Amino acid sequence: MIRRAENKDIPGIMKLLLQVNMVHHLGRPDLFKGPATKYNEEELSALLRDDRTPIFVYTDDQDRVLAHCFCVLKQFEHSDLMTDIKTLYIDDLCVEETCRGQHIGQAVYAFVKDYAAAIGCYNITLNVWTLNPAALKFYEKCGLVPQKIGMETIL
Repeated sequence: MIRRAENKDIPGIMKLLLQVNMVHHLGRPDLFKGPATKYNEEELSALLRDDRTPIFVYTDDQDRVLAHCFCVLKQFEHSDLMTDIKTLYIDDLCVEETCRGQHIGQAVYAFVKDYAAAIGCYNITLNVWTLNPAALKFYEKCGLVPQKIGMETIL
């Protein structure tokens, strides 16, 4: 089942946030602390109440969180440079590491894509770190293509 996340889902979401962090920490320990989470429980609870930051969860038949998708609605309004479109930005999509390969991520992405279309979004955007080739391959399989590329030089 895929649904909007609730406060009761916070422990399961926190577990997944830790998994996401560790993928990034192991890939780029120069940038990512570990083990850590992007949000604490209080911050997560506030995000759950904000319609501009919908969070969706995939749960099993025992209501355990097996995946999450953090979204952010963005819209440039009255910009001299950008067109006035509504974008759904995927801030984080994670499937429980023991459940990967079962097409849960594809189901979550399809649900979020339908949600974005239903609320009038023009597009879906996200960032993916090159340290995570599995995620890059997953997003390409879902039909996403590069929009822009971030580059760096370490001094």
